[in-house]
Amino acid sequence: MRRAYNIPMNLVELAERIRALRIDQRLTLEEVASRTGLTRSWLSKVENFRVTPSLPALAEIARALGITTSKLVEGLDEKPALTIVRSHERKVVERDQSPENTSVYQSLAHRRKSRSMDPFLITIPPGIAREESLAHVGEEFLLVQSGQVDFEYDNDRIELQAGDSLYFDASVPHRLINAYKTAAVVLCVFQSPQA
Repeated sequence: MRRAYNIPMNLVELAERIRALRIDQRLTLEEVASRTGLTRSWLSKVENFRVTPSLPALAEIARALGITTSKLVEGLDEKPALTIVRSHERKVVERDQSPENTSVYQSLAHRRKSRSMDPFLITIPPGIAREESLAHVGEEFLLVQSGQVDFEYDNDRIELQAGDSLYFDASVPHRLINAYKTAAVVLCVFQSPQA
């Protein structure tokens, strides 16, 4: 039997859809929080694909955005056997953006709506880091394509150069830091456990 809601496999697409609907309606996170009873910080984590909303929470978000839950998740369970994203077709995904963090995330698998892995190419400008280490469910893989970065993991700091890679439990707080004078490009693949 096919499940109607396969949320963990669609976390990025779902997050982008929620964010786009909120912005299209000119709603702030605070306004959605007040309509749902959920916190602003939790909703921000949903939009940045750091947490997976439960079905009841998803229903509240959909209601606050003026659509049905089924409409919100429509098409997210499509699973073609093969999808191709050409280099010029990469999709920039907004994530953790702030004046202090101008890293650019390019989705490398956005055409496959239902997926258990999410690969990104992250370009981290010189002197840029996420403000704080964050954790999320699942596992993650990093490969430094060019430049160098520091990887902070549970308060330990590891220097990584082009060609270095890491595979780690993402439930431990972590972040990438580019304290160097040139931009770095990092391949990031994260996997969320299936429901």
